[in-house]
Amino acid sequence: MRITRTAAGRRRRAALVATTGLTAAALLLTGCSDSDSSDDTGSDANGQITLTVADFGQFGYKEAGLFAKYHELHPNITVKENATADEKVYYPKFLQQLNTGSGLADVQGIEVGRVKELVDTKADAFADLSEVIDTDQWVNWKALQATTDEGKVIGAGTDIGPMSLCYRRDLFEQAGLPTDRAEVAKKVAGGWEDYLKLGEEYNKKAPKGTFFMDSASAMYNGVVSSNEEQYYSKDGKAIYKESAGVKKGWGLATEAVDKKLTQGLAQFSPPWQAALRKGSIASMACPAWMAAQISTYSGDAFKGKWDIALTPGTTAANWGGSFLSVPAKGKHVKEAGELVKWLTAPEQQAAVFKAAGLFPSNKGAYDLPDVKNAKLEYFNNAPIGAIYAEEANSIPAAVLGPKDGIIKDSISTQINNMEQRGTDPDQAWDAATKAIDKVIG
Repeated sequence: MRITRTAAGRRRRAALVATTGLTAAALLLTGCSDSDSSDDTGSDANGQITLTVADFGQFGYKEAGLFAKYHELHPNITVKENATADEKVYYPKFLQQLNTGSGLADVQGIEVGRVKELVDTKADAFADLSEVIDTDQWVNWKALQATTDEGKVIGAGTDIGPMSLCYRRDLFEQAGLPTDRAEVAKKVAGGWEDYLKLGEEYNKKAPKGTFFMDSASAMYNGVVSSNEEQYYSKDGKAIYKESAGVKKGWGLATEAVDKKLTQGLAQFSPPWQAALRKGSIASMACPAWMAAQISTYSGDAFKGKWDIALTPGTTAANWGGSFLSVPAKGKHVKEAGELVKWLTAPEQQAAVFKAAGLFPSNKGAYDLPDVKNAKLEYFNNAPIGAIYAEEANSIPAAVLGPKDGIIKDSISTQINNMEQRGTDPDQAWDAATKAIDKVIG
């Protein structure tokens, strides 16, 4: 099962998206390895080829039936997936395999938080997909993330996580706030500062036992991720201490804590899941994949009470996403490249979105019915296809760094400490920077 999708520990489950708007069910999907890729790679005397795909968590291909469909289209090719539940377990093994040149699958998944490190240090270990795919089909910032300065493309984009705002209509109504998604979007149109102002309004009449947001660290990530420069400069220097986006995100997070706008729950933790079941969270920063988490843990009792509005401000953020790569030393590089091209084409990305709720990075999918007309019944029939597509097109081309995940993790941990332990903001920032500098030098 896809338990994590980012180096920062993001978790998600699959959401089944109905384009008619009549149904939407969140599923806990068990994804296990079909077999060990090292046992199956190769071809037999009859020209039958087995292509292995190594990934982590859930990419949605089996749920959408794409491996079986590819075999129908190419009877001589069988695709077998080797999925690791936790990306933090997957990546070190992947690095070791790249270093030794052995044990690699024909196709390997790459998490967005890792791609910059691989682009900078391991590009020679991958086939150049610019010769296979048309990168203009992808949202421009997604393609750039996997492209070297020389123009080599080491990964084809799979999903992305455009940010929106998820909120409880019933709790907003009880607190005297607007409930219509367009009106909510207007209230936060000025940015995340407006979101905090909305939180102050909420607190004046907040239903007992409820909190405006789940986590200041989640909001922080939304703030930072809407900036082009985040933790690194374009020349590769770590600038998180001077970054305008980080400063703004940290300042708003400390303000949210000080004004008691947050329940102080680390996302995806058991207490966070319990809070969703109880119904104590009124809103949260909400990348595309978060809807499945909310519907899964909130359950039937809150069906139709949640809704989705556009993200605060005019610039959207991206949280998460992955790539498919082809190791240069693979046994079937040409065939693997063709599989990657097919899996990341608009039709297949739309199928994955419908089956597993993973939003496409290929722009061609946005006009297909399974994306364009997609609605979530659980979220008051929110038109998620249109919402996420609009957000995706306003996301800046962020500068990525090799240790983005570590920096984000360290800062988020200290925001949680301010929420949960009452740690002084200055002490929390000092602890975060010391932890980061110890790792990145």
